[in-house]
Amino acid sequence: MEDKEKSVNEDPQLNQEAHHEEIDNKETENAANSLESELAEQKDKFLRLFAEFDNYKKRIAKEQREFYAIAGKDIILEMISVKDDFERAIKSFEGSEDMSAIKEGINLIYDKLNKSIEKKGVKKIEAKGMNFDVEKHEAITEISVPDESQKGKVIDEIESGYIMHEKVIRFAKVVVGK
Repeated sequence: MEDKEKSVNEDPQLNQEAHHEEIDNKETENAANSLESELAEQKDKFLRLFAEFDNYKKRIAKEQREFYAIAGKDIILEMISVKDDFERAIKSFEGSEDMSAIKEGINLIYDKLNKSIEKKGVKKIEAKGMNFDVEKHEAITEISVPDESQKGKVIDEIESGYIMHEKVIRFAKVVVGK
């Protein structure tokens, strides 16, 4: 048995094969270590990118909440201004019997309110006399009309509708001719 071990150890071809096998094992081990470190590096990059994206989503959500809060604040401040005008008008009307002055005061406040609303991009939907449009009008009722040209048209407007930045925010409630 010793002779066999001696002959294996002394055989140069077997030594060379063992040497190549040992080198292949080291290369495979080095390649595996390299791949493991590259995988760990990519995993770290992925986790950092994911965390960065999550932080981005949170920041955008916070900015949107703040934007809507500020947008609402602007509207409220304008409405408070109109409310103040109404309070001053009510005080001035208490001892007055001049109806034309009262009407003029109310019209001034109404115009101010309309201008405030228009500045925010809100427009009134024209309804009376127009063709009924389901995209803008909500039919409350239909009434018979003697004139054929009035069929399918808005005969009366019960409640005004409004558009804000090309989107209906309240449909006009109307009476339609049939």
